[in-house]
Amino acid sequence: MTKFLKITTFILISLLVLILSFMIFYLVMTNDAYLDEKKLLSGDQNITLYDANGNEIASTYLTNKRKNVEFEDLQQHTIQAFISSEDRTFFQHKGLNYKRMIKAAYRNVMSRSFKEGASTISQQLIKNTHLSGDKTISRKLKEIKLTRKLEKKYSKEQILEMYLNTIYFGHNCYGIESASEFYFDKKAAELTVDESAILAGLIISPNNYSPFRYPEKSIARRNIVLKSMRDCDYLSERAYKDYCSMPLNVAKQKNSYAYGDYINATFEELDKIDPEFYNLSTCIKIYTNLQPELQNLIENLDYPCDNAVIITTKSGEVSAYKSTVGEVKRQPGSTIKPLAVYGPAIEEKIVSPYTKVLDEEIDYNGYRPSNSDNKFHGYVTVTESISKSYNVPAVKTLNSLTIEKSEKYLKKMGIELKDGEKNLSLALGGMEQGLTLKQIADCYAQFSNSGYYANSNFINKIVTKENKTIYENKKTYSKVFSDGTASLINQILLETTKTGTAKMLRNFDYDIASKTGTCGNEKGNTDAYCVNYTSEHCVGVWLGDKNYARTNISGGTHCCEISKKIFEKIYQTHKPKKLETDKGTKIIDLDAELYYENNKIEIADKFSPLLNILKVKTLDINVPTTVSTRFVHPEIVSPKISVKNNTVKIELRQTKYYSYIIKRIQNGKSVVIYDNKWQNLIEDKPENGVYTYTVCPYYIYQNEKLFGDEITLPSVNIGEKSKSPQTKLPEIINGNWYEI
Repeated sequence: MTKFLKITTFILISLLVLILSFMIFYLVMTNDAYLDEKKLLSGDQNITLYDANGNEIASTYLTNKRKNVEFEDLQQHTIQAFISSEDRTFFQHKGLNYKRMIKAAYRNVMSRSFKEGASTISQQLIKNTHLSGDKTISRKLKEIKLTRKLEKKYSKEQILEMYLNTIYFGHNCYGIESASEFYFDKKAAELTVDESAILAGLIISPNNYSPFRYPEKSIARRNIVLKSMRDCDYLSERAYKDYCSMPLNVAKQKNSYAYGDYINATFEELDKIDPEFYNLSTCIKIYTNLQPELQNLIENLDYPCDNAVIITTKSGEVSAYKSTVGEVKRQPGSTIKPLAVYGPAIEEKIVSPYTKVLDEEIDYNGYRPSNSDNKFHGYVTVTESISKSYNVPAVKTLNSLTIEKSEKYLKKMGIELKDGEKNLSLALGGMEQGLTLKQIADCYAQFSNSGYYANSNFINKIVTKENKTIYENKKTYSKVFSDGTASLINQILLETTKTGTAKMLRNFDYDIASKTGTCGNEKGNTDAYCVNYTSEHCVGVWLGDKNYARTNISGGTHCCEISKKIFEKIYQTHKPKKLETDKGTKIIDLDAELYYENNKIEIADKFSPLLNILKVKTLDINVPTTVSTRFVHPEIVSPKISVKNNTVKIELRQTKYYSYIIKRIQNGKSVVIYDNKWQNLIEDKPENGVYTYTVCPYYIYQNEKLFGDEITLPSVNIGEKSKSPQTKLPEIINGNWYEI
């Protein structure tokens, strides 16, 4: 046998062995894969939800809420939208697009991943109804086998019908009929071209292209589908351009099943975790953090208008949630102040709770903030500014802090500012899109958690039918504020509950920290908030109108009333522990007189009387360095001296705690005329002559006299014509002043 024949024979045998090996591997790997007609027809993913107690939540089987549509009832353009965007050769191939599979395999090898699947609509149907989301060779081989069986047993129209009735469209909508009703409030048979393109664009990533969450991205994705329809000659160039220019025509419909808002939020969270979970054919169990008693409570309270309520635990589980407006972003109003202004300003050592800010009329290049009561209140502390929700001090503080530093802290809380939001109106909640109630509640919860921020979650874990845990929520915390800043904000917001805008909650005998907020003007309000937290829970309440109509609703009244009922329920059998208000802080002694009368912040010296000591709390790394010397070295404003009817009158400026020595001096000889505590007027009736008086303040500390500087007053002339203390006449008197 020639060498060539030997090599050829070896190659052929090797190929034969390789083919046989692959066939055996294929048969072994796909041995348990069989086509289940029930799964195809029902499209049942069997996802079951459970509450925090492990009890099944009623009416959450997806089969109970799915609605099917028949192929012949759909508009031709609806079918074309999905064919052009998902599988252009659907009606030509026999289930597998080998050209696309080879390209995808090559790219996966080059990238050392399984990023590309090259799935046809037939393959996607099999994956959605029969297989898990695992990206393995075994699963892919099963997919190929079942797809071939599918194509042999069913027509293309039947396959496409089953596909459209099982595909996931986001917001807990399975099947095109459910999606059409949810997004457009119409039957799938009534979908227009642009609406069909929106739904076809959703399925690649329902969370990322949701028209309710990301309208701009949804429009862009819709237009890509429309371009595919044009490229496939389903649309003319003119029609393509016309449909691309159309606005989104969506109107979310409210689900009517039990705990609907909580369940919707759960599935939206599932979208963000991993959309592949929807491809699991085996029964998966989603264990949520829902507490039925609290959920029933908030669903059955009387609300005066549109509303949203969220209750979370300290560890970040959402115990209850409802919303008549969905998870929309609204203007946060004054709830933003501790997050974007005062928390960062305390952390940056710009202010402390006792810092005074002048509440006055001010103009920042045309921006003139005002307070809700249309008054200015003079010097107010940071604590008072927050508890009474004054606006001007917040804007002033943000100006000192700078937008850049505020933005740095907001980013740590997952809040990204747009360019148009980077201005001083941010201090009052001036944002283009705003925040969701969940975002606000999560931000406030960090203060009871030593400044650690984490997203709250609806889902605790996900388990397969075989009780294998395939997902478990593991919190990721980020340190936004120091322990000290968290303690000080807790203390300030406790004061808001006691004496401020949330005082409706002050009668509870445990710690509740609160912040209210109201957005509106003299014509009425659009948004009202009350965000509260204890050492165990955070409660967020929003009231308003979904269409921004004006109401008389306010955060300090109506929202507080709702919060009050919730706290009565949560703590009807126990009380939460006190909130932390000391960790990372230090109590300092300020000179009270300087603080109250002169707005100065100085540490009281060691000789200060107890009545002059004001104890305040500050960050342990932000202690004032200036120490008062008013008692170790007394200082006074120069007294006023005058003469009337040969009587010298010395008017002492009032200074608490000081005593005075007053001397009369003539011809080098001095006489003490007064040595005692302060009194307003000291009088002396000396003989005729010229006298000089001195005043020396002193402070008595433990029988020791601590003297200040002696002040010499202008000389006085006592005689027949008593004169005021002016001993030297101006030069103008001796000149011709009238000629000047």
